[in-house]
Amino acid sequence: MSRSVAEIMSMIPTVFVAEKAQGVEAVVHFKFTGKEAGEWNAVILDGRCEVAQGIPRSKPTISVSADAADFVRVATGELDGMQAYMDGKLKITGDILLAPRLLQLFRVP
Repeated sequence: MSRSVAEIMSMIPTVFVAEKAQGVEAVVHFKFTGKEAGEWNAVILDGRCEVAQGIPRSKPTISVSADAADFVRVATGELDGMQAYMDGKLKITGDILLAPRLLQLFRVP
């Protein structure tokens, strides 16, 4: 069963591991192209993660751009995130050193 971007994004706060987020403050901007084109943002602050549809209100710490289908494949573990980045399917701008740390903040369901 294939998931949608909206499903994945709505799951982010539920798989967030607050204990691992100590000292992390980040605004993540997601920009999707393709069938489920759109923009989303996640704000990590004070051990919490909140997700909303749309452009973030404050300047993003890191931005992730991808075709929606590729993002879903990465989020569900069907496609390795590092491989997707190396293949140009996942583009990251901003504090790219934060990207590996962000991945550790979420349990893959």
